[in-house]
Amino acid sequence: GPLGGLGRAALPHVLPAPLTGTVAAPARGFASRKHKKLIKMAKGYRGRANSVYSVALQRVTKALQYAYRDRKVKKREFRKTWIERINAAGRQHGIGYSRLINGLERSNIELNRKVLADLAVTEPMSFKSVIATIKQPK
Repeated sequence: GPLGGLGRAALPHVLPAPLTGTVAAPARGFASRKHKKLIKMAKGYRGRANSVYSVALQRVTKALQYAYRDRKVKKREFRKTWIERINAAGRQHGIGYSRLINGLERSNIELNRKVLADLAVTEPMSFKSVIATIKQPK
């Protein structure tokens, strides 16, 4: 017979269920924790950059470079803004930025640009008194 004379003993005890339709592929995991971490960092990126490790690696690396660079740029931009505000407020009282900063140095007033800009915007009268102090002849 078809079983080569072995009888029913050659048949498996449990017959596999007949295949119906398509078989779903098993869900794939990650190659490593490193991959999983990097894909998580790439969340929100477009196209394959948020799901394919090799592409995500490039995008995340570049993003970290931009982040590092822009932390420095942010400080630069804030300082520029403070100087603009101090200059504008000083000119309203008839003194330019350069002379104002020089006057602060000569008067031993240790206010940094951040504080001066904040005074100029939120406490105009205090800023005016600082300028009055600077303008006093020694």
